Amino acid sequence: MDDKKRGPKLHTKILSGLFIGAALGIIANTQLGGKHPLVEWTNHYVAGPAGQIFLRLLFMIVMPLVFASIALGVAGLGDLRRVGRVGGRAIGYFLVTTFLAAATGLVFVNVLKPGSGLAQEVKAGLMETYAGDASAKIGLSRAEGFGIGTFVNIVTRNPVKSAADGDMLGVIFFGLMFGAALTLIPAAKARPMTDLLESLNCAVIAIVGMAMKLAPLGVCALIFGVTSRFGFALLRPLGGYVLVVLGALLFHAAVNMSLVLRLAVGLAPSLFFSRVRSALVTAFSTSSSSATLPAAMNAAEEGLGVPPHIAGFVLPLGSTMCMNGTSIFEGITVIFLCQVFGIDLTLGQMGVVIVMAVITAVGAAGVPGGSIPLLVGILAMFGVPGEGIAIVLGVDRVLDMSRTTVNVFGDISAAAYVARAEGLWNASMVPGRAVRAAPGLAATQA
Repeated sequence: MDDKKRGPKLHTKILSGLFIGAALGIIANTQLGGKHPLVEWTNHYVAGPAGQIFLRLLFMIVMPLVFASIALGVAGLGDLRRVGRVGGRAIGYFLVTTFLAAATGLVFVNVLKPGSGLAQEVKAGLMETYAGDASAKIGLSRAEGFGIGTFVNIVTRNPVKSAADGDMLGVIFFGLMFGAALTLIPAAKARPMTDLLESLNCAVIAIVGMAMKLAPLGVCALIFGVTSRFGFALLRPLGGYVLVVLGALLFHAAVNMSLVLRLAVGLAPSLFFSRVRSALVTAFSTSSSSATLPAAMNAAEEGLGVPPHIAGFVLPLGSTMCMNGTSIFEGITVIFLCQVFGIDLTLGQMGVVIVMAVITAVGAAGVPGGSIPLLVGILAMFGVPGEGIAIVLGVDRVLDMSRTTVNVFGDISAAAYVARAEGLWNASMVPGRAVRAAPGLAATQA
């Protein structure tokens, strides 16, 4: 009775907004065309602003949420040796699952070879259409090259500037140091600051609640913008490439991660998915692990019952370091473009692709298209012209949405894994009436 009074659940509303926006966008594209004045007016004055307001509400709270949750997470762990242990387990999980994802992507692209059948005229047309975007991405890749400087820059000079610039790693590092410092000073002096951080965290979470009420409308607007402009047209010349990427992403989530959930997390995949789907839908619609962070933390804590200090520590790290979907996309895209340009890679070079896909995926920004600048650098290693990225830019939005969903899937599973490894959580602690544990774990009543 209470559920009926409350109406549909949030994830149901978000999914409804997703489907409505996609349907309206496709209808507008097929009936009027992506460049019709009415479609452009709607995107410029209605769908675009609505979607951007929703995204801005999420981005607005990301930095204070990351700082407060990381600092509280470290302070809550207490002993710095435990911080190192929890961080080591989280990073180990990120790297293992990301490596597994990259290897899966390379198997798919080498078996199915989507780049070998792309006609020369199609390649030339795509290069011409997206040459301007490609030049911008190449310039950005030179400015944001991945190297030793990336690791040095993690140690921020100015945490306030890092927050203003969207430098997530800098804010995470400052949060880690701040939380560690709170464990080293007398408890009486640390307590006022932890109380302040807890109040900040609660206030930010309240803003999350307000923002998520707009999620169905925001998602509808974002998806309408994509489908009304492009419809199905972009999938025709690059259909094979798109299907290979989507197939690898689906295989990794449905097979690889399901095994990880059962064996390492001790949780039935169906139960995990049912409790985190609102976060996955948010990831799909925003194409940003960072923007999805508030929803992911809510899913981990409220949906799965992961302790807040573990979720607050692991998920901000995961939003920048656990990039399963991105590593799949990068590995497949490098091999695909090598196939398009007739470049044959040796087995050793394939291994280099896997390693670079893992490293650059970890270094990619958790924002829409954040992996593209780093991807350009990998292409140059194998003799693919940087402008070649133009071939895939047209369909990147669809793939970005999909790979971000897999990234967030990995983030939340990492939080559950670390909590279980620390002995603080297990499948029987998932909130809800019927808890279905993985084989070997007894199902219990919550």
